[in-house]
Amino acid sequence: MAIQIKVPSVGESINEVTLVKWIKKDGDYVERDEVIAELESEKATFEINAEQAGVLHTIAKEGDNLAIGDIACSIDTDAARPAAQPAAAPEAAKPAAAPIPPAPQAPVADVKATPVAAAILADKKLDPAKVVPSGTQGRILKQDVLDALESPGRKPGIEPFGRNDRPEKMSNLRKTVSRRLVEAKNSTAMLTTFNEVDMSRVMDLRKLYKDAFQKAHGVNLGFMSFFTKACCYALQEWPAVNAYLDGDSIIYHDYCDISIAVSAPKGLVVPVIRNAESLSMAEIEMKVVELATKARENKLSIEEMTGGTFTITNGGVFGSLMSTPIINIPQSAILGMHKIQDRPMAVNGQVVIKPMMYLALSYDHRIIDGRESVSFLVRVKELLENPEQLLFGKDPVKALLEV
Repeated sequence: MAIQIKVPSVGESINEVTLVKWIKKDGDYVERDEVIAELESEKATFEINAEQAGVLHTIAKEGDNLAIGDIACSIDTDAARPAAQPAAAPEAAKPAAAPIPPAPQAPVADVKATPVAAAILADKKLDPAKVVPSGTQGRILKQDVLDALESPGRKPGIEPFGRNDRPEKMSNLRKTVSRRLVEAKNSTAMLTTFNEVDMSRVMDLRKLYKDAFQKAHGVNLGFMSFFTKACCYALQEWPAVNAYLDGDSIIYHDYCDISIAVSAPKGLVVPVIRNAESLSMAEIEMKVVELATKARENKLSIEEMTGGTFTITNGGVFGSLMSTPIINIPQSAILGMHKIQDRPMAVNGQVVIKPMMYLALSYDHRIIDGRESVSFLVRVKELLENPEQLLFGKDPVKALLEV
């Protein structure tokens, strides 16, 4: 009996997927629930599992676009399970063979080279095999030797620059990212405001407590937990930055679902940390590691990338000093983190070297006014430069005095 394996539904708005790769090949015997293929929608990558054990017969080809419900393959459940292959018997120990001396290199005189080229090869003690010949019948010319001396790292037969074009089909994920970025630029009144933050306190805290934090929670203390915590407090103080437009209405959120932009093998993905305002520093770090790992392995689900009220993106990990991030629609704002760089700063009339980071907040001016955007960014800066405030959301002394 043969059963058909169809493309499953992966979300309300997903009508088509691409068959990226067959994990098992046509004619392979597969076990029940074994992963047999990898599919990609416009939002995520997911897998198809064998519904029964049997011999796989593929129908769709890698690269095919399939509609939901299309038949991807069939499994012959009546096929006999192949007998296990006997383990290979270990070979009898053999006496060690005498080492074979390396073949002597051919003298330059035996190499096809012009007299001048041969003289330079001998003088510079250059291996002729490292020279790309350009003369007739593979003869090495003088210029070939000079080129090899100027570019010693170039492999024989490989041009330093080529003029080949490589057409490559865009993945569904890349198409979606492209469409959404253009849509964000064209459908929002996007503006970016900048500030800079002194990262001294955060860096000192990480250095002081990183070992204890790792021992207590089993996860590293990174920058993302500090930024996520600071943004959650600032979003609650400036709710318009955490809102979005829905027709003629503005939808405000009493919670902070923080999207984190992650560079995955197949493109940019933005998984969501749900209710980040209720999580501890350790819980945020654990969630960041979990989502980033899934992103690198293309195992994020649709649910993990759906929603989000505010986005944080870190271009600093790639060395970016400053940028203007694009809003992750339908959200209204995105915070860009950047590279930490030592810069001279004026402190109490003295020039002091400080580890500084530029922050950029891109926002939809239709919802968020300049006062709100700038105040939000200043609040994030204040919380990061005084990380003890991340416990209460305000200065501990002011919280004690209730002022």
